[in-house]
Amino acid sequence: MAQYSIRDLEQLSGIKAHTIRIWEKRHQLISPQRTDTNIRLYSDEDLKRIINISLLNTRGFKISKIASMSDGEIHQQVTLLSEQHEEAEIHIDQLIIAMVELDEEKFEKILLTLILRYKLERTITEIIYPFMEKIGVLWQTGNILPAQEHFIANLIRQKLIVAIDAIPFPPASAHRLMLFLPEKEQHEIALLFFHYIAKKEGYRTYYLGQSVPFDDLVSVYNTHHPSVMITNITYMPSVQLYLDKLSEHFPECKILVSGFALRKKSLQYGPQVQFFDKSLELKDLLSIPS
Repeated sequence: MAQYSIRDLEQLSGIKAHTIRIWEKRHQLISPQRTDTNIRLYSDEDLKRIINISLLNTRGFKISKIASMSDGEIHQQVTLLSEQHEEAEIHIDQLIIAMVELDEEKFEKILLTLILRYKLERTITEIIYPFMEKIGVLWQTGNILPAQEHFIANLIRQKLIVAIDAIPFPPASAHRLMLFLPEKEQHEIALLFFHYIAKKEGYRTYYLGQSVPFDDLVSVYNTHHPSVMITNITYMPSVQLYLDKLSEHFPECKILVSGFALRKKSLQYGPQVQFFDKSLELKDLLSIPS
């Protein structure tokens, strides 16, 4: 069972820490444990409860009314809201709860419903990306168990691979594109989504996957001569040096880069290197003149 700080609850529920403290004191909605130094620690059950309470409260339920409801009644109201409303935040909250519970059936049901309703691309961009960003801080600080991280990543990964495999192969004459993650980079959900987009756009793709040594990039490039390469970087201390190395070794290739490590940083990009942050930007960059 994971333990969460009050700041973690704030990050995941959207409720300010000060408000959570007031709810604890006035309504006894949750009862955190305390360390020897009096720091609050919250359980998985506390997290699930505060997310559901937040969802009801932001949609018109008074906190005094919620405090009088049983867990079953709260769950029933949340289920009704998720069925009747289309706001992304409702679905993101339910995915977080399924993750905390390691409930594969619930996660699969939510994901399948979203894909049927919105199609895969919209589900990824409007639900899955914000969901992953919301829990990303907790991954980095170790406040989500590795099992929870792998559980979520594998379920999303499976859906993307099935969708990619369903796209017909382009002709041998199609433009070639290589996708990879740098060495020590393991989080491939975004790269798989980029693979899906590239294949739908008609590219012949070479998906190299996680933690690819630079020498392997050079070897594959020299063999297949892709006109475009795509990578995603979530963490890299020397990211500028890596970008410079890509520019130097692949001067004739369009290099499209994305990821958390590149955001809000003053980085220098070579003439053939372009940063993108959204799937629509990637689609524009990959558009092939007819």
